[in-house]
Amino acid sequence: MTATSTIKPLNRGLGQEAWYRPAGNEIELFEQAAQHQLPVLIKGPTGCGKTRFVQHMAERLGRKLYTVACHDDLTTADLVGRHLIGSNGTFWQDGPLTRAVREGAICYLDEIIEARKDTTVVLHPLADDRRILPLDATGECLEAAPGFMLVVSYNPGYRNLLKGLKPSTRQRFVAMSFDYPDAAAETEILATEAGLDADTAATLVRLGNALRHLGQHDLEEAPSTRLLIHAGRLMRSGLDPLSACQACLAQPLTDDPTVQAAILDVVRAHFQNPDSQKEKS
Repeated sequence: MTATSTIKPLNRGLGQEAWYRPAGNEIELFEQAAQHQLPVLIKGPTGCGKTRFVQHMAERLGRKLYTVACHDDLTTADLVGRHLIGSNGTFWQDGPLTRAVREGAICYLDEIIEARKDTTVVLHPLADDRRILPLDATGECLEAAPGFMLVVSYNPGYRNLLKGLKPSTRQRFVAMSFDYPDAAAETEILATEAGLDADTAATLVRLGNALRHLGQHDLEEAPSTRLLIHAGRLMRSGLDPLSACQACLAQPLTDDPTVQAAILDVVRAHFQNPDSQKEKS
């Protein structure tokens, strides 16, 4: 029997609650926004828990969730819907935003600044007191069902002159900022999500924080909690720490062989002599 054959998968399937560890008052703030039918803007670095938080809150509030991964080619039709040709002729098919409006669900637009600005303008009448969605193609003007909630997120680190929300869009939202968890919280997250013992989880967290300091100089982006969880899951299933961290940290974070080697040096320092690293932290 292999080592992995006794490991129960930790990935949660459909119908299973998305576990989330709060860092502050974000749950209360989101619930209050939902109660007052206010849209929410979430800012934070990649892999810090924004999407997991939205999944958790949708389950907590008992609402269906539609998630859209925004990108440069996202069109208004991708959000609201379009006419299609079928066997019986032309018919209208709602997009995820329109379905959420009709059903009173949550529509989550992930990395909203990746979408074109002419696309995000469609959100304006939904994100103010009107709460309506005009459908020019069908002549409808939909009033959002009572449970409808608009949630958007983005990574402030990606902002530049060409990317960013228009002030007229930003000022329609209740905003909250996320960051990577503190060491104690991130250790608990890794222990829960990756099934690691406390000491191994803590060592992996110290490694992540060390690489985040390195990231200020040599990495385009710091290692996320998500990547640490991936590494932890591979380690839990029997892969050695160096191989797990090479696959889940060094390779995803950079293509530069020199920087990859530097990352693996940091990995060796933490997992071959973790006590000395604990003293430094």
